[in-house]
Amino acid sequence: QVQLVESGGGLVQAGGSLRLSCAASGRTFNIRTFNSYAMGWFRQAPGKERDFVAAISGSGGSTYYAGSVKGRFTISRDSAKNTVYLQMNSLKPEDTAVYYCAADPDRYYSARTNDREYDYWGQGTQVTVSS
Repeated sequence: QVQLVESGGGLVQAGGSLRLSCAASGRTFNIRTFNSYAMGWFRQAPGKERDFVAAISGSGGSTYYAGSVKGRFTISRDSAKNTVYLQMNSLKPEDTAVYYCAADPDRYYSARTNDREYDYWGQGTQVTVSS
């Protein structure tokens, strides 16, 4: 079992930046386990479906982004801390949503963008961008 805890959300003005963190843990979780999981960020705005934002392979060598955030957001991971990050720059009001971290096991070389493929989810963190 894997637990994911997001942090770093908040209220920011348009054009500002935030960095989200997602810490992974579990009874038998270690660096080797963490490195076998692809990690993804998804978001859900009020009244809308959950959308893909970014994903990173277990190795960290492959990253994927939604077109709406490419060039503004950067996903990364720190194996020593079992943590994945989402650096969000040049934020826009349309980025306002609850952001969720998710883990997809046995994905060392690649990552998927479909939320149905992810087995573990965090509780979400609110990001609000004011105009």
